[in-house]
Amino acid sequence: MTLRVDRAQEEPGLQDPQRREWLKRGGLVVAFISLGGARHVWGFPEHARLDADHPQFAPNAFVRVNRDGSVQLVMPSIEMGQGAYTGQATLLAEELDVGLDQIAVEHAPPNRKLYTNPLLGDQATGGSTTIRFCWTTLRDAGAAARSMLVAAAAQRWKVDPGQCTTAHGVVTHTPSGRTLSYGELADAAGQLTPPAKAPLKDPKQFQLIGKSLRRVDTPGKVDGTLAFGMDIRVAGMKVATVQASPTFGGKLVSVDETRARAIPGVIDVVKLDNAVAVIGEHFWAAKKGLEALDIHWDPGANGAFTTEQLFKDLADASEHGTPILGREVGQVGNVKGKLISATYQLPMLAHATMEPLNTTVHVRPDACEIWVGTQVPARCVDVAMKVTGLPAESIQVHNQYMGGGFGRRLFEDSVEQAVAIAKQVAYPVKVIWTREEDIAQDRYRAAYYDRISATLDDQGRPQAWTDRTTGASVMATFAPGAMGKNGLDPDLVECAAELPYAIPNLRVDWVRHDMPTGLHVGWWRGVGPTHNVFVVESFIDELAHAAGKDPAAYRRDLVSDNPRARGVLDLAIQKSGWGSGSLPPRHGRGIALAAPFGSFLCVVMEVEVSPQGEVIMRRAVAAVDCGTVINPNTVEAQIQGGLVYGWSAALYSGITLKHGAVEQRNFNDYRVLRMNQTPPTEVYLVPSTETPGGIGETGTVMAMPSLANAIFAATGVRLRKLPIDTSALVQDKHALDAVLSSTTPDPSAASDALAAIVRTPT
Repeated sequence: MTLRVDRAQEEPGLQDPQRREWLKRGGLVVAFISLGGARHVWGFPEHARLDADHPQFAPNAFVRVNRDGSVQLVMPSIEMGQGAYTGQATLLAEELDVGLDQIAVEHAPPNRKLYTNPLLGDQATGGSTTIRFCWTTLRDAGAAARSMLVAAAAQRWKVDPGQCTTAHGVVTHTPSGRTLSYGELADAAGQLTPPAKAPLKDPKQFQLIGKSLRRVDTPGKVDGTLAFGMDIRVAGMKVATVQASPTFGGKLVSVDETRARAIPGVIDVVKLDNAVAVIGEHFWAAKKGLEALDIHWDPGANGAFTTEQLFKDLADASEHGTPILGREVGQVGNVKGKLISATYQLPMLAHATMEPLNTTVHVRPDACEIWVGTQVPARCVDVAMKVTGLPAESIQVHNQYMGGGFGRRLFEDSVEQAVAIAKQVAYPVKVIWTREEDIAQDRYRAAYYDRISATLDDQGRPQAWTDRTTGASVMATFAPGAMGKNGLDPDLVECAAELPYAIPNLRVDWVRHDMPTGLHVGWWRGVGPTHNVFVVESFIDELAHAAGKDPAAYRRDLVSDNPRARGVLDLAIQKSGWGSGSLPPRHGRGIALAAPFGSFLCVVMEVEVSPQGEVIMRRAVAAVDCGTVINPNTVEAQIQGGLVYGWSAALYSGITLKHGAVEQRNFNDYRVLRMNQTPPTEVYLVPSTETPGGIGETGTVMAMPSLANAIFAATGVRLRKLPIDTSALVQDKHALDAVLSSTTPDPSAASDALAAIVRTPT
């Protein structure tokens, strides 16, 4: 990996005002509520003071200072590998004037009053929102705490607070050199009233923001002290694993437990309406016991449903359904010129987090205690209340670090199931989903079917643009109150309704087509932009080739009035060597440009496609303008990780249905990219003073279109369906078939046939 900040790209640019308006009202970016221009703060100062049994100085929901000088920072967003705790801690520590090595971070407890994310309308982590909307709130919290500590010191010394400075958790009276640590001031500062608004540092004074700092969670991961949900051990705990109906909407009919109960270590069998759990002394006993059950399922109404039927239904809905308008500009129907049209098809996708779902629960008559890694701690309280009938104050959720989330842990279905299992036994039980269950019972990224067209003028520029996406809505069930007045789910048109390109006439709409009952969909890393940017950027590439123009130059012409988009495009062109020198046969470069989650990115991919159709990724170059950068290391890591996640999906991933059940079960048939397949990746940052944009999902958004466009450049094959069908990329199918079907004992014959394929002209 290469991470560089390009000083030649100092032009800050202005975000397109139309896009800014869209960000205020649509997509998971603003997800569930409109801010309406009002400044929302998380627990500050309306709910700032904590209870008396908390540390001596707790001026707001995020900062706690003890008499021994230790500082605790309570993180409103959850850490699942994306560097959220380090980013949040940096914002707080910067204004509090402490080093990251002086603080301890902790998970926020379930508390909507204190920790609701205003962009998600709930206490939740997702949508690449953490830094964007902690940017002011957490700095305000740190600045308020610092001003109170300074005020307490000034009162003790009877001096002007303006004569005092802070650094590394110490207040210094500059004229006299006297010092007091934050711990020594904790009691006195705790008696003061928090200020309505404390002054923030000038960015020129930043000591932490913008620097490549070590992550605060790394030491615990290295020495093993950091606990994930899977690490939880509770006194008297047993372990369960579970199987739900393989058919969506199916029900449990009967279970023969005889063989399972004969397995050593099996303790109990628990039945739910649509699932069976086996509890054992340890996981292996539970797993073997589950395998030994003789289960009879009622498949329900979806017993014959297939992937082929799903896409037939989507195509029919796209053609005959009622569209909901996302955005309309100008008069698309009045434009004359060369019409280019295409259809795109994207599959259902699983999250496949490295840590499968797991929840530890102890249900007692008067209380319920839960240990889980979740993106929605308050929702876990809600489902526990529903299952147990206990009040909220009797339910305690201990949130844990997560071995990946990607949107899967925005849903509390596995927690609800675990509580229902634990309710039937008298001891704590850890419910672990096997990898097979994790993939077979996911909340999948929905399948999509897109019809898109553009009318080109004599210079090949698009003068009219239409884009219709058809698919299911997550928001309709997760947060129905956030749907638009016309029934629009803004996530379904995000990055399609607001393009970085200047197109005078545009219409973008969505046809809602829900999945069959019981087949639940969820947000997948990158949410709406992952789907829409693939379609838009693949089609822009098609238009460039239809116009006979270089794809990068074509895009540059269309963003001449969008300086931030042009900035990342030019930087990526420069650093990738786009257009310089010729590439070998069946090598190609592809480009993609977009502005997801308030950031601007351009990715250039260089690939080789073997004569047998194997895609070999040779190099990736990413140019990123995410506004003010908190930690360059985090940006690099998230771009790298997001690209790998997106490349895996493009090359290998797809959930298919047969007889109403998911066919994939593990990483053998739901593949991810191997380390030796990952290309060298260079990340370049555009310096900016703009408000921070999101970064956790942007790499995933850009991976698929840049890869598909590179494959087209190498082979001339346009990919409008994912995952990639490598059989379409074979150079000489007849020669390859001869090699694969050859039964000759003479190895030289096969060698000659392969050589013939290699010599076939591109």
